[in-house]
Amino acid sequence: MSGPLIIDLADEAATAALGARLAAGARPRDVLLLHGDLGMGKTALARGFVMGAASETDEVPSPTFTLVQTYPSVRGTIWHFDLYRLKHPDEIWELGFEDALVDGILLIEWPDRLGGLAPRDRLDLTLALGDTPDARRATLLSAGKSTWLDRVSA
Repeated sequence: MSGPLIIDLADEAATAALGARLAAGARPRDVLLLHGDLGMGKTALARGFVMGAASETDEVPSPTFTLVQTYPSVRGTIWHFDLYRLKHPDEIWELGFEDALVDGILLIEWPDRLGGLAPRDRLDLTLALGDTPDARRATLLSAGKSTWLDRVSA
């Protein structure tokens, strides 16, 4: 599939459900970059993703202060990065980024903090306000050799 896929999300539950839908097709070395302003639902989407893929996980805290959380799943280890507090792109290496790229599934909030270190093969997902205060609009775009959109659209 070429071009962006746009999905209207009625509320936070729909945002989490999209995360679970993405998790169902996730594979090792998949990278999902989560774009959007504060309060747009990036963490809600990531939480839905982790809960959908890591059935043994009861709680998915925001990694705002720890910067990274990992979760084992049958699809591979999920690495949830929140880069909001990163001051320089090179700080990502101290968080296990290199190990995550080997065979992990990466969810990255605030990917602009990566600068030129963002993986080329990825899914860019942008959350923006929808038609109502609780609604969001998700825009998904595959980059590089990523096949995310084909898997989400199937």
